Amino acid sequence: MKPLSGSITDQAPADPAATDDMLASQPIGYWAGLVHETVTRRLRDAMARIDVTQPQYWVLNRVTGGPTAPSREEVITQLTPLAGGQHEIPRVIDQLLHRGWLSIDAGQNLHLTDAGEAARIRLRGLATELRAEVHKGISDEEYVAALKVLRTMIANTEEDGTS
Repeated sequence: MKPLSGSITDQAPADPAATDDMLASQPIGYWAGLVHETVTRRLRDAMARIDVTQPQYWVLNRVTGGPTAPSREEVITQLTPLAGGQHEIPRVIDQLLHRGWLSIDAGQNLHLTDAGEAARIRLRGLATELRAEVHKGISDEEYVAALKVLRTMIANTEEDGTS
């Protein structure tokens, strides 16, 4: 597809079969959404086979990820924007407490138990394997370049006041 005027490329309809020479005209929202959907589905399917959810993995990582034990409310506040609604992370915390992977102290701070740390390490290994699968044939330099492009697109959109 030829540029309309100067260096502006016409926006074509989403086409999963677009050839390389047609990719510049493809809508980023379609492709970013498709990547999100397929990668998330693959990760969640793999985790489901070992009876764990992605939000459970988020909580385990968050609880172990700081210099001090986070409170239940801190974890809920930090992870709710990633979750499927305001009630998901509180439920996940309750599931992990019930499972014995988390404990909670008198100050409402969350801690990983030995079983929780073992699960987190096992899940990290699984996530690392899946990352390698998804990144097959993509160099770190190409990956970084792609993320920089996406970061610039986000900044361009926010500058326009449309976010």
